[in-house]
Amino acid sequence: MDETSNAVTPPRNRAVRPRHAASLVVVREGPSGAEVLMGLRGARHRFMPNRLVFPGGAVDRADYRARIASPLREHVLGHLTRAATPRLALALAVAAARELEEETGLSLGAPPRLEPLDFLCRAVTPPGLPIRFNARFFVVDANDVAGTLGGSGELEELRFFALEEALALNLALATRFVLDQLQVWLAMSEAERQTRPHTALLEKLAIVTE
Repeated sequence: MDETSNAVTPPRNRAVRPRHAASLVVVREGPSGAEVLMGLRGARHRFMPNRLVFPGGAVDRADYRARIASPLREHVLGHLTRAATPRLALALAVAAARELEEETGLSLGAPPRLEPLDFLCRAVTPPGLPIRFNARFFVVDANDVAGTLGGSGELEELRFFALEEALALNLALATRFVLDQLQVWLAMSEAERQTRPHTALLEKLAIVTE
């Protein structure tokens, strides 16, 4: 008999399905150009600790049935529903607004107004990692949010970073990808933003369009 026949086969790693998540990129015009709201995720966080990130998080069940003050614009919904049902698309936008208020103290209203949001891009955490997200990134002008910057404390060093300042830092790949897409978006006119045929997707460490 083969002496290895009774050996215990090590269990295979179970594939982790990415959770739906949403982040909101708040942008404003500063003295030296565009500035974006970011904060440092604390060392105790399981996902991306000690990394500069945008306000955001996973979609909750309550986001699917939350009330809204105004709907997403048609072109935003169109981009989202290329990889989501209309119900999920709305929940993603609600989650982005909710996470913004929880983590920064800034608000799109209660219930939230979704009309000011634009869709920026999507990023999926690579396979093989213990925590994965299928994250949609929205963008909004700082003039369309209200409140005092503060939040729950989940994001440390929360402030507006000049875009060039942020890009010069040691960023996670997905964060740098989003900032690159933000630069493209900022260079567009409003008409161009509303008629974009495609948006960018970061998946398996490659950038494609959808």
